[in-house]
Amino acid sequence: MKQFITTATVVAAALTSLLAAQPASKPNIILIVSDDVGLGDVHCTGGPFKTPNIDALASGGTRFEYCYSTPLCGPSRCQLLTGRYPFRTGLISNQSAAALAAHQEIMLPTVMKPAGYATACVGKWGQMPYGPSQWGFDEYLSFHGSGRYWLEQTTEYEENGQWKKLRAREYIPDLMHNFIVDFLNKHKDQPFFLYYPMDHIHGPIVRTPDSRKGATKDELYADNVEYMDKLVGKLMAELDRLQLREKTVVLFTGDNGTARFGVTAATVKGKPISGMKATMLEGGSRVPLIVNWPGTTPAGKVRKDLIDFSDFFSTCTDLGGAKLPAGVTLDSHSFAAQIKGGPGTPREWVYVELNGKSYVRNARYKLNNRGELFDLNEAPFKEIPVAKDTADPAALAARKSLQEILDQHPTAPSNGAEKKAVKPAKQARGRRN
Repeated sequence: MKQFITTATVVAAALTSLLAAQPASKPNIILIVSDDVGLGDVHCTGGPFKTPNIDALASGGTRFEYCYSTPLCGPSRCQLLTGRYPFRTGLISNQSAAALAAHQEIMLPTVMKPAGYATACVGKWGQMPYGPSQWGFDEYLSFHGSGRYWLEQTTEYEENGQWKKLRAREYIPDLMHNFIVDFLNKHKDQPFFLYYPMDHIHGPIVRTPDSRKGATKDELYADNVEYMDKLVGKLMAELDRLQLREKTVVLFTGDNGTARFGVTAATVKGKPISGMKATMLEGGSRVPLIVNWPGTTPAGKVRKDLIDFSDFFSTCTDLGGAKLPAGVTLDSHSFAAQIKGGPGTPREWVYVELNGKSYVRNARYKLNNRGELFDLNEAPFKEIPVAKDTADPAALAARKSLQEILDQHPTAPSNGAEKKAVKPAKQARGRRN
């Protein structure tokens, strides 16, 4: 009997050692990119709106305070999906999609699939050439008319290569959610990568299924923020139902700063912020970033690491055990270690570029390609100009180091489209990408 116990103990120890040596199962990855959502649109980042579901992601996960997109959606999404800055890809504005060539760039789904991931893109696909399938997504539902979600505003959407007619009383964000639910159920037993570019809260701001008749523009804006939050909550509930929550890392961010066309200006904790969408100010690029992975991501933590949109590429590949593409110059820095609670290797600077304009920002200062230096000690509310003849040693050192970085990042020349980009684009019904 004693010999049996000893043998069983040895076998158990060997099995434990073998299991410990096995790689951990790959997490599911859901990357939610909300549209025109800046710091002033989410309650946990200082906005005045009710976003309990997004706030729950933050309280149960980690919020990164300094995440930088580009100031417009097309360049932002391209930078996120390729891990490369605009001057490398050529997509420097919403009007420069033709510069992006599928045979020259590699997007996230192409590197995630060899690692065993099922991939899907559900939501906005605009300002980029071709469609999601040409860039490697297995499944997709795409819609090309931001803010136009009802039959009276648009007529169709694309689902896995087929154009489908929108029916009366159908609301496209709900169709997107239903597609996601179907995708999750089909792939619940294998790792999946879901890129979820939500259409909320891009203008024109129209009613949601929850809006009251006669609502004002400000009320409709709040309705859209709250419906976006509601959809996030429904997605988390579906993960819970499928018992996938602890197997899934959820990243929530915005593609650029707030637009607020025709409604009250964006505020953080009641104070107006500097700039908005399409500007090279803080409010144009600084966006919310929340990461939630129950049991792995520290709950309720707020980090001050600098992150820019190129970093999502390496972070997702790092989390999924995927290999980075060979022979490709990436600007991406992984923050996967920080997601797991470790110190990681945070950036010392971020780079932002839009249509001939650019800047580099470190923890305190920002230098643009016009040679203007700003003290960001009071950002996102104020950006204080620093005189060129300053004697402040910290400012002088910042100018020198930031200029060296700008010199290594040659801003692509403007294509003259910036003024058009600031206005809400008119979208033809049923427009194809």
